[in-house]
Amino acid sequence: MSEKIIKSADRVKNIGEVFTPQKTVDFMLDQPEIKAKVNSLTATFLEPSAGEGAFLVEILKRKLLYAKTQANGKKDLQNKFLQALSTLYGIELMEDNVEMLVMNMVNTFRDVYFKTFSPEEQNQKILNSANVIISANMAQGNALTYKTATGNPIVFSEWKPVGKSKVQRTEYTFESIVNGNGPTGTVQEHTEQLDLFADFDTEPEEPKTRNYVPVKWEDIYKQLIE
Repeated sequence: MSEKIIKSADRVKNIGEVFTPQKTVDFMLDQPEIKAKVNSLTATFLEPSAGEGAFLVEILKRKLLYAKTQANGKKDLQNKFLQALSTLYGIELMEDNVEMLVMNMVNTFRDVYFKTFSPEEQNQKILNSANVIISANMAQGNALTYKTATGNPIVFSEWKPVGKSKVQRTEYTFESIVNGNGPTGTVQEHTEQLDLFADFDTEPEEPKTRNYVPVKWEDIYKQLIE
């Protein structure tokens, strides 16, 4: 059975929608310069036309596999799973694609999580926090206009590790990130991945929309605000 690369001729004509085959995804992610970034818990990736998540799902699988090689015990591995997830961002124009994108990211994380940890080791807080990260990092909107489907600015969260077990969440508009003099390449175009929050000498013009309290990785789901 062949892979689906289009949903309809009309969508191809109207929005240029074509899905990337898995073989192509694997080929691109196996390139040395991209593979080095995938094998990192801190390197961030943005898909500006994410579709149903062909690239992001595969990157997530690979990052979670890498996390297993870096963890110091089961508790640390659960934190590193969330850290790996937190580095992946997506923007998608079509509502039905976004719904599938979110579902595919959630299911991929849960599948790997349940295969990695025994029932006694599993922590519902981790799964709840994973859902919050995915919801915050996947946006329906237009990457060219920096706007959501409702016309509001696209907002992404930086998840910055604090010490060994905590994380600081900070929100930035997508426009401020792009205009922050950082790298702007993407995996989709087979160039350098977008390192969303690296090398900012000064804060973006619109840095914070809410002030989040540093929390343990497993407590992200609480979304505590100062």
